[in-house]
Amino acid sequence: MATETPPPSKTQVTLPTAEEFTAVQESPEFAELRRSYRSFAFPLTVAFAAWYLLYVLLSIYAGDFMGTELFGNVNVALVLGLAQFLTTFLIAWWYARHAAAKLDPKAEAIKSRMEGGA
Repeated sequence: MATETPPPSKTQVTLPTAEEFTAVQESPEFAELRRSYRSFAFPLTVAFAAWYLLYVLLSIYAGDFMGTELFGNVNVALVLGLAQFLTTFLIAWWYARHAAAKLDPKAEAIKSRMEGGA
């Protein structure tokens, strides 16, 4: 299967200068984008790391508790281990929604202004 490359664009693309990048980085709009990202990502990262560390510490120091059978051959350790995977996927889904709603529009506005579209 052969693919064809699109024809070259007739419009001249001008890249922003280093001074323009610095000006955008120092702008309140970029600071708001960075704050939105950090206020979501940092607390969730700390919370997940604490949750993972709790699981590891319980596995090391609370073997009797983790070995408690809930039903059949399913014990607390297995349920908490599977919950680690579940929370990973939930956090990824939550972040994707947050990024689409809050981060992407702000980043797109900055990008279009940098590219001369606004």
